[in-house]
Amino acid sequence: MKTNKSYKKRLKVTKNGKIIARTKGQCHFNAKARGKKRTAKRRMQTVTLTNKAKSRFLAGVK
Repeated sequence: MKTNKSYKKRLKVTKNGKIIARTKGQCHFNAKARGKKRTAKRRMQTVTLTNKAKSRFLAGVK
C-alpha cells in the first residue's frame, strides 16, 4: 500500500520514532484565548497511531 502523502506532510517522525504534529485549533480566533492557552498551542503534540493506521498512512516511513 502507498503512503498517504497529504497526511505524511502534516506529521514529523523524530529520531526516536515518535510522531508529532501541530496542535489543532491555532489558525484563527485566538485573540480572545488566554495567554497560557495560546502558548500551549504553539507546541507540537505527540500523535498516537495504531499499527493499522501507521501501515495505512505511513507505509514507507520508519
